[in-house]
Parts: sequence; C-alpha cells; structure tokens
Amino acid sequence: MTQTQTQFLTDSETKAFDLDHRATIAFNIGRYDEAVVKGKLQYANLALARRRAAIRKHRVIENLEDHLKDFEYHFIRNGGKVLWAQDVDEARRAVLEILEKNYVKLVVKSKSMVTEEIDLTGFLEKNGIETLETDLGEYIVQLCNEKPYHIVTPVMHKSARDVARIFHEKFGLPEDSTPAEITDFVRTTLREKFQKAQAGITGANFLISSTGAVALTENEGNGVLSMSMPPIHIVVTGIEKILPTIDDLDLFWPLLATHGTGQQLSVYNTLVSGPRKRDEADGPAQMYVVLIDNGRSELLSRIPQRRALACIRCGACLNACPVYRNIGGHTYGTVYSGPIGAVITPHMRGLDDYKHLSYASSLCGKCTEVCPVNIDLHHQLLQNRNLSVRQGLVSKWEKWGMKGYKRFMSKRQWLDMPGAGVKNFGMRLFFGKLWGPRRELPRVAPKSFGERWKENQ
Repeated sequence: MTQTQTQFLTDSETKAFDLDHRATIAFNIGRYDEAVVKGKLQYANLALARRRAAIRKHRVIENLEDHLKDFEYHFIRNGGKVLWAQDVDEARRAVLEILEKNYVKLVVKSKSMVTEEIDLTGFLEKNGIETLETDLGEYIVQLCNEKPYHIVTPVMHKSARDVARIFHEKFGLPEDSTPAEITDFVRTTLREKFQKAQAGITGANFLISSTGAVALTENEGNGVLSMSMPPIHIVVTGIEKILPTIDDLDLFWPLLATHGTGQQLSVYNTLVSGPRKRDEADGPAQMYVVLIDNGRSELLSRIPQRRALACIRCGACLNACPVYRNIGGHTYGTVYSGPIGAVITPHMRGLDDYKHLSYASSLCGKCTEVCPVNIDLHHQLLQNRNLSVRQGLVSKWEKWGMKGYKRFMSKRQWLDMPGAGVKNFGMRLFFGKLWGPRRELPRVAPKSFGERWKENQ
C-alpha cells in the first residue's frame, strides 16, 4: 500500500465521521441541487444538448494537435505569444521568466484550477513575487493556507459562520459579519491591489482555435479585472480546453453555467484574443498563453479514458457522487477530486500512487448521469481498475484471492456444496478486511437456489 493510499484511507476515516463537516456539505450541495433543477428548465431537450456537446468535444480530442496549431497561429497573429510547457517545472519557469523580465513584484490572479495543479501561487511567493487570489472563495482559501475543496466552489466545506470567524481573526471584522458585509470588505481591499498589480494571471474555460481567442466565464468580475487592468496578462491553461469556433460557445457556456451553479448563464462571459491594439483604450500591453501538457498526453494515449479530456470542469459529478459527499474534496489529495479526479489523476500523476481513487466509488453511475458532455465516468473508473490489474499494480493477496474466487465460482459442484457455515467462514477470511470494518458481509443462504428449486418441484 502506497503512502498516498494510506493517507487517503486515514483522511476518509476522519471526514466520514465528522458530522459538522457532513452537515455543511449536505447543506451547500442541497442548495446547488435546487438551483440546478431550475437551471435545467431552460432546455427544451437537455439530452440533445449534452449529446451535441459530447460529439463536438470528441472530435476536438481526436484532432487535438491540429486545433492547438490553429489556436497558436491565430493567437500569434493577434499579437500574443504562446508558450508550451511539458510539465509543472516548465510551466512555472515560463511564467516566472515573463514576470522577472518585466520586474513584476505584485500579481493578481483569478480562479484557475490549472494554476492550482502546478501550485503556481506558492512557487511565485517563494521567488519573491506577491500573488493575490481575487476570487472570493480562493481568497478565503489563501487566507487559511488551504487548497480548494471543490472545482467550482473552493470553500464549500465552510459555513457562513466559519467564514465570518476567519475575517474576524484576520482583519478584526465583527464575528457576526454577514456575507454581504464580508464581500464589501474584500471588494474594497482587492480594488487597491488591482490598481497596483503589474501582471494578471487567469485560467481559461475554453480556447477558440479558429480565432485564437480565450474564453473566460465567472460571476464576480475578478477575472475581467485581472486580465484588463494590469499591463501584462498571462493565461495558464491545459491543452484540452480547445473548441473549434466561437459558435460553439452558444452550446457550452449555458451547459457550464447550468451544471456548475444552476444558472442559465454566468454573470461575466469574456472573450479576449490578444493584447491591446493601438486604437483600443484598455487591456494589457502584453498577453501570453502558457499551454500545459502535464500528463494530458498520457491520458490522450489511453482509449477509452481519453474521453475524460472532454471535461469542462463544471463540478456536477462531484456534487452527485455519494463518496465525495461523505469524504469531501481534500481527502483525495489532488487538485481534481470526485469522479473526474479519480479518472484523470492516475494518468496525470501516476497509476501506481493514485489507482486507489478509481476504487473509491460506488459505481452507481450518478456521475455519468449528470455530466453535461456525457463522459461515461463510472465506466472509465472500471477501465482504470482493469488497467491497474493488467499492469500488476495489485497485492499478492488480491491476486490469489481473485484467482481462488474465480475457480470457486466457475464450478457448479463447488457452489452447490452443502455447508453455508463453511462458505460464510471463507467469505469472512478472504473478504472481511476488503469489505471494510463497518460493513456486514453478505451471508450465504442455508440452501442454494438449486436445492430450493428441487424441493419446490
């Protein structure tokens, strides 16, 4: 058992029995569930929209190299620069070189899971560059020195009372401060930072290959300010975020908003295709896009797991997953948690260390049911399990146990062998620990189906 798996089991044990944590998550996800039901009412045929989105993303993934070349060509023509990063180190160095070349000491940053993936904020801080998260949830996470809990909602694990206590301890606000009062305080605090920042870093929800544009969707406006007020704008994003044309946003923006937060459309939806032109009044003087691989090519080489690259990071599968709802986001030990994280992390960070995430699932299929781009997530989890077995990443006990189980189950006379007590003893011996200390193993009936059939006939 690897260290990451041991830590996962330990953290799961703690979180699953933390009643306060479960109550907070249940409340926040409950509000999300109510909003999504209303948001989906905008669709006359949601199944058709999801199918169209799945087909378009499938075509992009199958021709990813060509689309990336198109994006690079058009973005450079628009005056921007594209930097390619194979791994975390290359991505960090690319950003640091841009900032150091321009003597940047203060960076404002909007919400971005890819920058969390490479721990960009911590890296820049170590190199003497102040980096401030400007999304309210991410700002709170940064104040607490934590990692985001959820792809869309970084502080889903904290109640309004928890947040008020944080701002009381950090800034002296009243302990009973309302969310509106805290938001006003943060807005005032960050406004000064936006004005002084020498560079802004954002992620990208989508990249438009036919025009070289970056599409960003948000609800607070911090992303727009991060990209437009500082003289330098750096986009850090994964290579899978490509869409062929701007027309595709008509489909994907509403799907992302509805499945992410239950909205019909996010408040701010922005397209930016390069630095400020001569006849434009605002915008950055320099703009860069750092395209990160970091294991995505490994996932692309896997069939059918490559379908997971179609993910638009809405977080719907996390909210639907009964495992996530019990053990929470931090327990996974990765930036991408929940079902989608369990599918992609073993390929991006190593199957040996993270294969256990694909076993942390009930395989109920709810994640597949809610995915806006029809990724068959529960099937992908099974594919990861199968791959780990084929690569020999299982213990000897597991190998012997499954071989014995296969032999026993393949012989009719052994199944019909009398003695339910012996069979139940064998179940406890071989599967007791695997089944878990708090779960009751299924019991073999005193008489088999064949025996009862003969008696009744």
